[in-house]
Amino acid sequence: MTTAIITAQDVHLYYGKKEALKGITMQIKRGEITAMIGPSGCGKSTFLRSLNRMNDLISNVKITGEIDLEGQNIYGSEMDTVQLRKRVGMVFQQPNPFPFSIYENVVYGLRIAGINQRERLDEAVETSLRQAAIWDDVKDKLDQSALALSGGQQQRICIARVLAVQPEVILLDEPTSALDPISATKIENMLLELRQHYTIVIVTHSMHQASRISDQTAFFYQGELIEMDQTKQIFLNPREQKTEDYISGRFG
Repeated sequence: MTTAIITAQDVHLYYGKKEALKGITMQIKRGEITAMIGPSGCGKSTFLRSLNRMNDLISNVKITGEIDLEGQNIYGSEMDTVQLRKRVGMVFQQPNPFPFSIYENVVYGLRIAGINQRERLDEAVETSLRQAAIWDDVKDKLDQSALALSGGQQQRICIARVLAVQPEVILLDEPTSALDPISATKIENMLLELRQHYTIVIVTHSMHQASRISDQTAFFYQGELIEMDQTKQIFLNPREQKTEDYISGRFG
């Protein structure tokens, strides 16, 4: 039986007085892809950012409840947020490579961690770019700017940058919404490969994407987790009427 790597218990999040998350309780299973779906503004991206404390960077945010990573409360006083974000990496909606070479983009996190041995960096670059399914495209131009690449290639460089520090969990916030269909398909196929080595949580506006690549799907609506189950169950036989209405296109 697959064990949970992340457990959220009664998580509430407030922006000032506005309650954006209303008592979210869920388990994210190790070695699976969990998709979060729901209409815009329903709380799915807010919850995703709570899993590696990216919401700490926003002023006037208050969070209650508990989120555990392998049994350790990530909001506890013992948790080092730098270490947390190394273990739980994040890929954003818009590709955001740094204005450096492809090579320096990929090794950025390793250099911050004090790793500068050329042999180790070279190995991490090749391994990460292979995992991100872009090694063959860029292996002869590692010293060129990452900003010169196409949007889909830039997004895979950003994924390689996360992979280089060997996280346990990868969070992706609508990673293909700014990409063309061919690039999006490449990223989906890559995520299916990465699932063998990582736990993946993806926020997506595309129900087709969620149904294609995820093991579990969580449906959010107005700050609440309405339903979470195996993806096939959510799409074919949801328990909740709201879930069925959303999936069948009655709102959203």
